[in-house]
Amino acid sequence: MHKRNKDKPLLVLVGPTASGKTSLAIQLAKRFDGEIICADSRTIYKGMDIGTAKPSLEEQDGIQHWGLDIVNPGDEFSVSDFKSYATEKIADIRSRGKMPLLAGGTGLYVDSIVFDFSFVGEKSASLRKAMESWSIEELQYYCHKNNINLPENTRNKRFLIRAIERKNISGKRREEPIDNCIVVAISTQKTVLRTRMEFRVEQMFSEGVVNEATILAERYGWESQAMTGNVYHLVKGYLAGEYDIERAKQLVALSDWRLAKRQMTWFRRNSYIEWATLEDAEHYCAMQLSKNE
Repeated sequence: MHKRNKDKPLLVLVGPTASGKTSLAIQLAKRFDGEIICADSRTIYKGMDIGTAKPSLEEQDGIQHWGLDIVNPGDEFSVSDFKSYATEKIADIRSRGKMPLLAGGTGLYVDSIVFDFSFVGEKSASLRKAMESWSIEELQYYCHKNNINLPENTRNKRFLIRAIERKNISGKRREEPIDNCIVVAISTQKTVLRTRMEFRVEQMFSEGVVNEATILAERYGWESQAMTGNVYHLVKGYLAGEYDIERAKQLVALSDWRLAKRQMTWFRRNSYIEWATLEDAEHYCAMQLSKNE
């Protein structure tokens, strides 16, 4: 916790996919009169509900959620856009005497708020628009030419664009988290995390992710940037007959596991994060927030 002021603190909950962030955020929001801002680069898209494990209205349990269903899958939405959106929502939530709670696993989204990133305005927007039409090879060449480290998956367009966007963050960023901010990460045993992922994958397919992906592809195309991540491109392979349904599930679980490892690597670099198990994180957050009541 850094310097407090008259405003409610910003609680930030981060961690890998399937770690339980969403349920914990809802519990704490109910207890401390908060509203949740989702920091997830996938749940921003309308219609992508099952494949992104977006919390349903029932799961939201009456808690106001922001950051869901902001744009259509074919629309562009940059880290700079998220920073502007989340900053506005944090101010609005506080103006109504409530506690803002930022929860998610997209590290760049989270850091843009916690470390108050500044972005290269016009250049960033125009470059983003251009990159959408570039091929994988053109994006890789841009990275090499501008000394940008390639992401782990060098063939994923979304990852390449994000790597370039990170480079476009200006030198104006804080070295320490913003004031009046609590940052907590969920630490989960690998076996537990993988079990949760496998269970969630089963849920996705039983709830109709194949049908959801088919409808989205008809409307936006399989090549839409939003469709190239996580489960949707693997559903495409299943529909094309490249593998059966059980293999598709295995590939989705593997994709989630690789995502979780990247998320853990990202958050581990932040020395200001308080790491705790799901149960201990609830106790720690409650203890810190109770000091501000």
